[in-house]
Amino acid sequence: MRAIMVMFDSLNRRMLPPYGCDWVHAPNFQRLAQRTVVFDHSYVGSMPCMPARRELHTGRYNFLHRSWGPLEPFDDSVPEILQAHGIYTHLVSDHYHYWEEGGCTYHTRYSSWEISRGQEGDPWKGEVADPEIPACVAPRSGKMWRQDWVNRKYMQREELQPQAKTFAMGLEFMRTNVDQDGWFLQIETFDPHEPYFTQQHYKDLYPHEYDGPHFDWPPYREVQETPEQVQHVRYENAALVSMC
Repeated sequence: MRAIMVMFDSLNRRMLPPYGCDWVHAPNFQRLAQRTVVFDHSYVGSMPCMPARRELHTGRYNFLHRSWGPLEPFDDSVPEILQAHGIYTHLVSDHYHYWEEGGCTYHTRYSSWEISRGQEGDPWKGEVADPEIPACVAPRSGKMWRQDWVNRKYMQREELQPQAKTFAMGLEFMRTNVDQDGWFLQIETFDPHEPYFTQQHYKDLYPHEYDGPHFDWPPYREVQETPEQVQHVRYENAALVSMC
């Protein structure tokens, strides 16, 4: 057995060419669809980050039974079960909820794991001075918002972004173990979850006129933004999907 599972957080099928989207540039997903089976119907139990992962590990619905949280000590975890049957399991991820309080105990069920820091408000780089934050649509308060702007300073090139580092680690595992059998690799990135931070050449795939405040992190509430702002943040999301 040599199995690879690739996960993208908050990926919407309506943004993917294999599912009929005709305006998003997503060549990697197009190539994947050409070489694999494309499922027309898919049903989820829980949509939030950690409840969905608990369902993936246990094969049981988390929704309506428990809130956002870790794996329980009594949970049967697929990666752990695979280990018990002689399969080496490895996780590479930039999904920082794995190593924060309340979301942990998932990554420790694998034989080994590697992480890439800096997504969203991951408390990664330490700067005492407040970062420069531009005028934004729906600005947030709190340490997560501040930390995100600190982290962005250290990801000014694509290869420095957590997603790129995560896939590089996955490729390294494959190259190291290409001659081995009996392994499962999970490559998991937080993208294209908001904030929709990516490089300019992906944004340039979606030229449009927008002369408003910075906007790549839509709030969780009813839409209150102008049509121009809504269209702009859709393009920001599309740019990040193009990077995936």
